[in-house]
Amino acid sequence: MKMIRTIAAVVIALITGISYGQVTDQVFDVVVAHDNSGDYTTLQAAIDAAPVNSTQPYLIFIKNGEYDELINIPKEKPFLHIIGQDVEKTVIRHMIHCGGKDSEFFEYSVNNEQSENYKHNAVMDNWGSDFYMENITLENTWGTSRQTGPQALAIRTCADRMAFYNCRFRSFQDTWFTTVNDTDRHYIKNCLLEGAIDYIFGSGNILAEGTTFYNVRSGSVITAPSHTESTFGYVFRDCIIDGNEKAADGKVKFGRPWHNNPKNIWINTTLRIPIDPRGWTDMGTIPALFTDYNTHDINGLLSDVSQRKKTFSYRERNSDKIIEGSCMGELDHEDVKRYTYENMILSTDKWNPKIFMAPMNAPHIIKGINRTITWEPVEGARGYVITNEKSQILAITKKNSFFVNRKNNYYIIQAVSEYGHLGCRSYVHFK
Repeated sequence: MKMIRTIAAVVIALITGISYGQVTDQVFDVVVAHDNSGDYTTLQAAIDAAPVNSTQPYLIFIKNGEYDELINIPKEKPFLHIIGQDVEKTVIRHMIHCGGKDSEFFEYSVNNEQSENYKHNAVMDNWGSDFYMENITLENTWGTSRQTGPQALAIRTCADRMAFYNCRFRSFQDTWFTTVNDTDRHYIKNCLLEGAIDYIFGSGNILAEGTTFYNVRSGSVITAPSHTESTFGYVFRDCIIDGNEKAADGKVKFGRPWHNNPKNIWINTTLRIPIDPRGWTDMGTIPALFTDYNTHDINGLLSDVSQRKKTFSYRERNSDKIIEGSCMGELDHEDVKRYTYENMILSTDKWNPKIFMAPMNAPHIIKGINRTITWEPVEGARGYVITNEKSQILAITKKNSFFVNRKNNYYIIQAVSEYGHLGCRSYVHFK
């Protein structure tokens, strides 16, 4: 197998005009590429080969491509850092749903013993802590293509200390099932979550910042939390609510209470589409805290919150009894100060995922002559990724120079941090 990969790498080198030595530099622990130009052709194969019970980041780089597979990350595989080349072009997708035998297309059901989906929950089931993912799209094609239920998860996350940067999770019903453990922490930065029905649901102290919640039907309901004794719950700061034409009819809701004592706080939200003036709706319990603060439209005009729902009701299980109650529904400026990254994520163990996604400077090009591009080393870089104008990776190297055999091409150079994060781009036109 290694001989085959070596021959493939040499062929690629001859075609793209790179020196073979640059291909072998070890910047990432492994590279996944559907075209056989990496160490593995599937992400699951790379995960299976990752070390057990690691205590330091294991870097998996995924080249652009569409990967149809189911991903399972066991708890014995912590500290995985999965980095995609480009969020729009690095797509992991699969058709899977949670319907029963009477559901349409039972062949795709997790309950079908004859299906490859059997006993899975989502396109990605993740049980490993200290996880980081960047530039990846996870898509459940049952949800995106059918635009209907039943439950069809793109991702399920079941551990503490999980971080996501510049990712996209797409489905229709129940896109993301967060942990059932109230104390688990997830940090979400600059991502996009797409769906229509309860498309982020579950428990945990979940902080999303700068993230877009994209709705795909009239009357979409974004969250369905079910915290029991969570300190913070779902907290979304400086996020955007957006949607397609169907969702832009003023009927979208922030969320509804699934079980137990759920909490959902929206702070400094920008509305690109109008939402239901009531904000929330009923489900299966009385929420502990459902509220929004400083919600505004794209012009900065504050939303009228006078009609926000504060009284909730549900039908008691196994009876016809209707339970009614109210929840805390307003925060003032001092209350808002409590819902911060420092309080929610750093916590007592000082886990700090922001360092995983910290900006890396674009390489400063020194010269591009004699078929060699040279740049100043970027502080903190463990290596560099060089691509051409067609997004083809020409090299992943620890060197700060690159020899080319072709002129009149554009080259893109990005630094790679010690955590795998891809930095800002430098563009070079080699004449």
